[in-house]
Amino acid sequence: MSESDQKPETSDENDLPVQQFALQKIYVKDLSFETPNSPGIFTEKWEPSVGVELNTNGTPLSNDVHEVVLGITVTAKLGETIAYLTEIHQAGIFTISGFGENELAAMLGSYCPNILFPFAREMVSELVTKGGFPQMLLAPVNFDAIYQDHLKQSQANKSNLEDSDVVH
Repeated sequence: MSESDQKPETSDENDLPVQQFALQKIYVKDLSFETPNSPGIFTEKWEPSVGVELNTNGTPLSNDVHEVVLGITVTAKLGETIAYLTEIHQAGIFTISGFGENELAAMLGSYCPNILFPFAREMVSELVTKGGFPQMLLAPVNFDAIYQDHLKQSQANKSNLEDSDVVH
């Protein structure tokens, strides 16, 4: 029997597929660092306000292969003046099979970003330091909590849309 004729591995007599997860590649998809007010910003007292924005996006590449992109934007300001702005899209290609739809969504929305975050964090720190600023270490992120909040918000929005469709 050829490989193409073989059945996928199953976990028990119910013919459920074995759950598999594999990291194929991690890479920087996009990267930007700007210091729009240099060199003058370097003469200012360094007491910045720092804003961090996160986003994730999963895209299927084939049946069990997905690209997940973690976007991080860090903006440091002195008052209203931008000291620096850095943005990174840290990406990974993951093979994920044997999971249900909800489990797959959680893997793509939480588990994969958790894997990508340390790579993005290191790149942000390196860019900021090479840009002439004090080291920027991003705090750990609880992607599980962010994903759960996203699910709650999506359910609330869906509920609100359904309620607005009711004729009074």
